[in-house]
Amino acid sequence: MGLVKNLSLALIGASFLVAGAAVQAMALTLQYDRSIGEPGFGPGQLFVPQGIAVDSQGNTLVANGRGVNPVTGAPDYSLGNKIEKFSPSGQYIGAIGTGGTGPGQFDEPTTVDFNPVTGDLYAGDVYNNRINQFDSQGNFIRSFGNGSFTPLVEGRLFFGPSGVTFDKAGNVYVGDFNGERIFKFTPDGQQIGVIGGTNGTALGEFQGVAGVRISPVSGNIYIADQFNNRVQVLDPNGKPLFTFGSAGSGPGQLLQPIGIEVDDQENVYVADSINSRVQVFDKNGKFLTNYGQPALDASGKPVPPPGLTDGPFGNPLDLTPGRFNWTGGTALKDGKLYVSDFFQGRVQVLNVNRSGSTSVPESSSLLGLAVLGVGATATLRKKQQKSPILEKTSV
Repeated sequence: MGLVKNLSLALIGASFLVAGAAVQAMALTLQYDRSIGEPGFGPGQLFVPQGIAVDSQGNTLVANGRGVNPVTGAPDYSLGNKIEKFSPSGQYIGAIGTGGTGPGQFDEPTTVDFNPVTGDLYAGDVYNNRINQFDSQGNFIRSFGNGSFTPLVEGRLFFGPSGVTFDKAGNVYVGDFNGERIFKFTPDGQQIGVIGGTNGTALGEFQGVAGVRISPVSGNIYIADQFNNRVQVLDPNGKPLFTFGSAGSGPGQLLQPIGIEVDDQENVYVADSINSRVQVFDKNGKFLTNYGQPALDASGKPVPPPGLTDGPFGNPLDLTPGRFNWTGGTALKDGKLYVSDFFQGRVQVLNVNRSGSTSVPESSSLLGLAVLGVGATATLRKKQQKSPILEKTSV
């Protein structure tokens, strides 16, 4: 997805009611474990982290931002534009790719994941309009899908390849954010199918294909349908089954979901971006639990996302565990959920706790966005510009 340029969502004046909840969580809770990375532009630092993947050794790979010359608007390939790699303990150990337009280079990396069959790494490359494929050691293999992804369209901030996921045969499914569709490729990048392709609100129609995940249990395809504020579920052949979620900030409601994961019990984890939290549902779309609160300033007010001419960080930063300024890309590995803290330059790692009891009390906060509600999307669209580039005035 192309990044956000103007994210003044009229959060100022919105009524954020942060209160303790007594929602039953059906024996599943999320708990803060640690953070990876820190805000900045140097080695091991992140700005607008998007896709996240965890390799077989437990290393965390994070797609890191797009540098832009604040005067000319031209891409600055020396900043971001690569996949940063952190050890299991969170130490920075290097990067995959560099900025540019050549083989193995990036002009804004987005979605990333490892093919469980081949072990190869696949990464979205927005402005180069392609997928870059690397082996498990980070050696470039090929690019594919060149020119297939729908460019920026009027009224939206995002574009390009969004979520990537794999079926049991190792075929690659990639969301085309503004094309309202999912491409299906062979492991070596040959296109063999398309799912969807219609803009709308009906079952099987999309408005912004964001995260995409195939269930390891049923093979069903779960899609974060961003501007419809819902999750769509398709069968393994792409036939629409049902949707869940609606616009809002109560339990089970969503405001522009982005990342999505499905575990071995077919629980569904959704990065509820504007609500700055993660929500968990069962396979039928029943709300189970949530985690996260918006970043707050010194007076206790929510920190808005960066504005049109701001840098890629919220001001001020609130790096308290569990505080987010938008949740974005996700990964689920070995009982841990990795969530990008979009405008705070880090990844928060959460423990997924599942017990044998029938239910447990949920201690996470609920966000009552009485003013935002359904109008948040409309407010955002009115403020959107034709370029999604994140500009910054200084480095």
